[in-house]
Amino acid sequence: MRIVENNLTPNIFTSLRKTGPFKSYQDEDIAIAIKNSLYTIYVLDDSEKPIGMARVVGDGRIAFFIKDVVVIPENQGRYIGTIIMEHVLAYIKAHCCDDAYVGLMSTPHKEGFYEKFGFLRRPNDEYGAGMIMYVSKGASK
Repeated sequence: MRIVENNLTPNIFTSLRKTGPFKSYQDEDIAIAIKNSLYTIYVLDDSEKPIGMARVVGDGRIAFFIKDVVVIPENQGRYIGTIIMEHVLAYIKAHCCDDAYVGLMSTPHKEGFYEKFGFLRRPNDEYGAGMIMYVSKGASK
């Protein structure tokens, strides 16, 4: 297994996202998203096949958002996701200020994985529900 930091490509991004319930995007949009990421990581197996990845986006100091955490299904349960999250959180801790905000949106039924790292489910007594919206150019919703 080999870990590669800050060298994610649109091809690897797309190939890994195809293994889960994720939206697809155009290569030029993916390239811009990767370029604007604060941090990227992916993991290769012994045959150099990509088996997992993640990105960090944000302002680099106060707000960080963990995005595109993917481990291909046949490698889930082998601590690849844990390795990825440890690297992601180490990056954030090296660059954040005190009390920085770190957010993410879990795929369904994966919340327990993130709780192991200290993430809280929302809503709860202190915080409301996390919310998302998908926007399309030129379309009003």
